[in-house]
Amino acid sequence: MKLAAVATGVCLGLALAVSAVDAAQTQGSASWYGGKFHGRTTASGERFNQNAYTAAHRQLRFGTRVCVQNKINGRGVTVRINDRGPFTRGRIIDVSKAAATRLGMVSRGTAPVNVRILKSNAKPGRAC
Repeated sequence: MKLAAVATGVCLGLALAVSAVDAAQTQGSASWYGGKFHGRTTASGERFNQNAYTAAHRQLRFGTRVCVQNKINGRGVTVRINDRGPFTRGRIIDVSKAAATRLGMVSRGTAPVNVRILKSNAKPGRAC
């Protein structure tokens, strides 16, 4: 299926990165970060704001919008990738405190999630 997605992208003249195809929809564990990182510089060079709808991902390009959906309660939120991480084994994404609140995962600290790449004009903070 990944090969078909790459072949389709090539036929349409689109430049698709293999890592973007691999991460087009993934499942795994999400965690959140805030407090002590608030105001620090992210890997993208911008200041981390725990009240913004942002996230850290190991491979996706900065600025990529993704839908993160909590598999336990079905809540989803759009976030923008602006940092690298998570650096804990078994986790696929770290979301800001604001996103974690919308996902209902602040008290648990982690949640099983689906992560799906969205169109670049998707507004962070919107339900998805």
